[in-house]
Amino acid sequence: MMKWIKRLFIVAIILALLGAATVIVIYYQLKSDLPDVTSIQDIPLQVPMKVLSKDGELISQFGEKRRIPLVRKEIPDQLANAFIATEDSRFYQHVGMDPIGIMRAASVYIMSGSAKQGASTITQQVARNFFLTNEKTILRKVREIFIAIQIEQILTKDEILMLYLNKISLGHRSFGVGAAAQVYFGKAVSDLTLSEMAVLAGLPKAPSRLNPIYSLKNATERRNIVLVRMLDEGYITDKEYQDARDEVVLSNYHGAEITLSAHYVAEIARNKLIELYGEDRSYNEGFNVYTTVTKSDQEAANQAVIENLYNYDIRHGYRGASKVLWKEDETPWTPEKIVNTLSKENDIADLHAAVVVGVNKKSIDVIIKGQQQKKSTIEWDGLSWARAFKTDLRQGYPPKEAKDIVKVGEQIWVREVEVEDKDNSTTSKQLQLSQYPAVSAAFVSLNPQDGAITSMVGGFNFAQSKFNRATQAKRQVGSNIKPFIYSAALDNGYTLATLVSDTPISQWSGDEAWRPKNSPAVYAGPIRLRQALGQSKNVVSVRLVEDLGLTKVIDQLVKFGFNEDDMPKSNSLALGSAAMTPIELATGYAVIANGGYKVDPYIIERIEDAYGTVLYQAEPKIVCPECINTYNMQNAEDDPLATNTIIDGEAEVCAISPIDIAQIAPSAISPETAFLTREMLRTAVWGGGNRKNKTNWNGTGWRAARAIGRQDMGGKTGTTNDSKDAWFSGFVGNMVATSWVGFDDFSRELGRATYNNNLGKNQVAGGEFGARTALPAWDYFMSKTMTDQPVYQPARPQTISSVRIDAATGLLTTARDETTRFEFFRAGTIPANYVPEPMFSGSDSQEGGSIFGDELF
Repeated sequence: MMKWIKRLFIVAIILALLGAATVIVIYYQLKSDLPDVTSIQDIPLQVPMKVLSKDGELISQFGEKRRIPLVRKEIPDQLANAFIATEDSRFYQHVGMDPIGIMRAASVYIMSGSAKQGASTITQQVARNFFLTNEKTILRKVREIFIAIQIEQILTKDEILMLYLNKISLGHRSFGVGAAAQVYFGKAVSDLTLSEMAVLAGLPKAPSRLNPIYSLKNATERRNIVLVRMLDEGYITDKEYQDARDEVVLSNYHGAEITLSAHYVAEIARNKLIELYGEDRSYNEGFNVYTTVTKSDQEAANQAVIENLYNYDIRHGYRGASKVLWKEDETPWTPEKIVNTLSKENDIADLHAAVVVGVNKKSIDVIIKGQQQKKSTIEWDGLSWARAFKTDLRQGYPPKEAKDIVKVGEQIWVREVEVEDKDNSTTSKQLQLSQYPAVSAAFVSLNPQDGAITSMVGGFNFAQSKFNRATQAKRQVGSNIKPFIYSAALDNGYTLATLVSDTPISQWSGDEAWRPKNSPAVYAGPIRLRQALGQSKNVVSVRLVEDLGLTKVIDQLVKFGFNEDDMPKSNSLALGSAAMTPIELATGYAVIANGGYKVDPYIIERIEDAYGTVLYQAEPKIVCPECINTYNMQNAEDDPLATNTIIDGEAEVCAISPIDIAQIAPSAISPETAFLTREMLRTAVWGGGNRKNKTNWNGTGWRAARAIGRQDMGGKTGTTNDSKDAWFSGFVGNMVATSWVGFDDFSRELGRATYNNNLGKNQVAGGEFGARTALPAWDYFMSKTMTDQPVYQPARPQTISSVRIDAATGLLTTARDETTRFEFFRAGTIPANYVPEPMFSGSDSQEGGSIFGDELF
């Protein structure tokens, strides 16, 4: 017996030596083909790009793989234990490969005849995920073991574990436990229950089959196996095991946790990153792009545009069903077939596809996508608007019954709207028949002090049209151009009190006559410049261009940042025939709002890598009059162009320290011109005259005054020929915004809407123009974002003074009645003469009410 034992022992030693020699030979043969394992410390995880708002809300995510990299302290211990217990129970004991684990797996295979237990360690899986493929060959397995051993020599166990937990594929394009927790449960890993942790730990074996979205049954059975392993390894107690096993697995697909809808903003950020870093790096290196938009402003802009377009559609009529699934004389579809058809339709914004399954006298029954076979009812209040659309200029008769609007078998669009109850004390949700708006819109807001874009909407829905009308659509601007033309007049001898002839113009060129008209065609005769802009007198604008000359006017427009190539070289420029984008207009209005300084609009505030290192930081031009004055004083001797500005005998204190002249926004127009133009824009909103004496009149933007009611606001409407474009641009406090509405088809008019008896007294009817079509979105936005903000009172330049003038002549007066008002003048432009005697004009007085409180009421 002893002889046989000795022989077996010698054979075992020989076999062991032969095995070791074989391993050494194989290692040296494969050594040249093995990767440099030290590079594992530098291999970046493929992390998608994230686009965020200024206040950290997630706007969008770009990249093929979903991954949320985590560090060890962010991983709950029980989550790590679940993976270790299931995948590699001796993880902290072995050196990369586990002979005991291999023997155990082999014995299980011998006993059962199937590979019920794997032999790969977590380190081997890391080696395979980073350096190898999934091909099932002996050679690949040997390479995997060698690489795993090397990894163990250069990394700690926790570092290896984190590479594994962040890298591993867990199904539905989720890589790593951070992404998987979000995809399957909509949670951060720190919020997972023990049951949910076990679900994730069970996925590596077969992510496509064992995930709870594919099969709750498979996922639950696999979870229970994980819980048993955790119990066997002593990671959980019997009670924890039982509680987790009894928990029902609840899972739905959760996309990236988008918390702010701003698709047009995200697309700008995406394109910028690709421009800077290329497509591969941009989508895989985990860049975080922080934009300048804020959640409150963007959400207000989104809603402003959507509601404004719906309201336009409501007054212009219903264009009919999107599809007819079956006709009245055909066999109705089964609920199952309807549900299946609706499941293939994509929702658009807040519109949901539905099918009409019943038409009652004053209501309809529908099946809505996502609500299975459940029937919903749309009452008459949600239907009565839908008179037939005929043309952009004409609508059908108001419907009397539901059958006048829809038929059974039609596929329609519905949305949920909020309506006030009869006592106006509460609101409730109500289904409404709706449709995808045919008309388009754009909206943009920015901070005039540095050009930061706080909101941007490029159309009704990005999924339907990726064309960003806020930045790409050059449209004729109509009367939105007038403030810039009037500013040129102020720079060339005109004052707010200068009288200009508001009388019809008829100019002949060959056999054709050009007869620009006011809208409405009412003429005031001699009219002061302030009132002319407030009432948007077209012929006054034409006379200003004629008097100043096109060269001076175009030069002035260029100062505001407008492209000279977009300016027509004709007097039609006075009426807004120039084409601009909404962002260009908003930037021009910012010059007026901030006191005369040119800022550049920007939307990317900074870019960080996956580890929070700032790679790019915006350095916008900042409005800082004090800095300019300080710089001028410090450089007066060295810079012949510098002006030594001293206020009250003392140098102004700079708000930026140290002074960086490259960061200071340059002057575009003088502070005096900006102040006076801003005053005229206030009049365009607040109007003028004396209500008590019935001489009051409205500015074209009077609806803004009624909606918002702040004295630090001003703006201008704009409507092009045949109402093809409607605009409103203006400011409230320290916010500038531009709203545009029009059809993408340049030839199509916005039209007009007749009165709809079903809609009540608060409806809008008549022709479409800036104040009626574009201004409501601007009003909504400003009322949501600015009503609680402090009043911003721009500093009145010291060279501006206020004197009392006669409202009819613009001359100085000694009267103190309703025929007079205080007016602002720059130094050297105050009228030299007094009106001979008080003259009652029946015109305006006290219009606009100065924010400086020196009006006579």
